[in-house]
Amino acid sequence: MEKKDDKKKLRTGFSTGACAQAGVKACLESIKENHPLDTVEITLPIGRKAKFTLKTSRINPGEGLDATVSIIKDGGDDPDCTHGAEIITNVRIVNKNGIQFHRGPGVGWISKPGLGLPVGDPAINPVPRLFMEKEWNNFREKSLPWLKKETGWEEIGVVVTISVPRGEELAKQTLNGRLGILDGISILGTKGIVVPFSTSAYRASITQAIDVAVARGIDTLVLTTGGQSEKFAQAIFSDFPEEAFIQIGDFSGFSIKEAGKRHVKKIIMAGLMGKFSKLATGVTQTHAAGSQVDFNFLSQVAREAGAPESLVESISKANTARHAGELVAEAAFSPFFEALCQRILGHLTKIPGRPPCIGVLLTDFQGKKIGYAEK
Repeated sequence: MEKKDDKKKLRTGFSTGACAQAGVKACLESIKENHPLDTVEITLPIGRKAKFTLKTSRINPGEGLDATVSIIKDGGDDPDCTHGAEIITNVRIVNKNGIQFHRGPGVGWISKPGLGLPVGDPAINPVPRLFMEKEWNNFREKSLPWLKKETGWEEIGVVVTISVPRGEELAKQTLNGRLGILDGISILGTKGIVVPFSTSAYRASITQAIDVAVARGIDTLVLTTGGQSEKFAQAIFSDFPEEAFIQIGDFSGFSIKEAGKRHVKKIIMAGLMGKFSKLATGVTQTHAAGSQVDFNFLSQVAREAGAPESLVESISKANTARHAGELVAEAAFSPFFEALCQRILGHLTKIPGRPPCIGVLLTDFQGKKIGYAEK
């Protein structure tokens, strides 16, 4: 009970992406109703509904349909540097189909490859983009006759501009500059919520999840580093029960020991290049603030796997672990991924009290299996 109580005390918050999504919906509704709103409710990427209070909300004067709202980001307990930041969203209906994303002051832009967005694009990540687009598509579908009557246009789309006052200053407290995201913060979030980074609570939740799986008689667990890697692993191991998949975040070593204590027969560690590039060096606590990607190490792994020297050199100069993986994929040199999995396996099998069998599954960012090792 003590662990459950500790967990309940921790309050989740909302991502910058969720604030932007709520901003888009609030702007669209205020345009349709022709008056500013006070609150707005959205469905987050994880499927949960959430209500946001608007700090400011206005219909902009002039031609066209245009509104701006702002939301103060609540990061919950143990928040990051963007807690309390004002996320400003402007929506302008335009005579062109589709949705366009623009960056206002305080939102960064992509200056290097390897971040999942084209160079030059606003640093508005794919999942927030997807859910802002869903808000627009839902609104457009319901309001198309009204929109055509108001504008007289046949083609109707939207421009979304996100701004964050002091965003450039806040970005100095992040890794954005090193990653090549310049002049501001990123609009992030794959779930819409921010889970507090509390070691005791997170470990307790991992232990509980393992206990549930064991109680169900599940003897093979898939330990994933986050929501995206879990989704990919569930597609690959589609015959496994839901309880077999456990998100362990950065606590690889702890989770493996807990599984061993409960006599789990086999674990499969599933993840993407970012966390795995750190695990391969023997780091089992992989939080971004506590460890960095070692590109010299990755290039050495490539060299030992027999990669051409040109690829080895490219990896040593990569921008992110994802970028390194993309370079390897472009060169069609799959032995690198297998070698990386073998490196990780070598470290995990040295953890005392581990389960008797360990597998390591590496996927790309589309969910394709690109490396596997087992012992």
